[in-house]
Amino acid sequence: MELGAANEAAKGRFRRVCVFCGSRAGHKSTFSEAALQLGQLLVEKKIDLVYGGGSVGLMGLISQTVHNGGRHVLGVIPRALLPHEISGQTHGEVKTVTDMHQRKSEMAKHADAFIALPGGYGTMEELLEMITWSQLGIHEKPVGLLNVDGYYDSLLALFDKGVEEGFIEDSARKILVSANTAEELLKKMEEYEPVHDRVAPRQSWEVDQSFESTQSGETLRS
Repeated sequence: MELGAANEAAKGRFRRVCVFCGSRAGHKSTFSEAALQLGQLLVEKKIDLVYGGGSVGLMGLISQTVHNGGRHVLGVIPRALLPHEISGQTHGEVKTVTDMHQRKSEMAKHADAFIALPGGYGTMEELLEMITWSQLGIHEKPVGLLNVDGYYDSLLALFDKGVEEGFIEDSARKILVSANTAEELLKKMEEYEPVHDRVAPRQSWEVDQSFESTQSGETLRS
């Protein structure tokens, strides 16, 4: 295999992955270890990182790991959260936006796929919105959940309960790909193909500008 072909094979399906995760590290060391392992895997596979822009907690760990590995890092953060989620040095490019909706739209438009690490309400809300956008037909990008130490077992059980009670289609339940390790998760995501019925075709969504280039937002540093 020629060098160029080998490099393409190493890169795989994704050029940029958006990672949702906590601005805290959590109580278990396994959460931080998982963030480091995912960051190292992205570097190994030559994948750039899009994330929430914070320099603390799991966000700080994964952004530093990917940046130190020589990959591009783009953080997107609302101006109001700058004092809360940035402490000390940030890694890579940080773009400020006006609100949480714009934050998610900016992260989504720059990413080929989404992964959620352990986190709080914000992480879960971001994950659920990407699942919902896929169900609605706004995007067809893989959505992955890194279920570290069973952190998301109860959430996955809730989704299964939704299927059982008739609120979630079985095919839509398959939108979310989950695994216990970063390597297994990325492999599943690379193999992912949508099987659910979209509520509406993507071209009918006027909100498609979420995935197009915008002129709003301000880059703090790179």
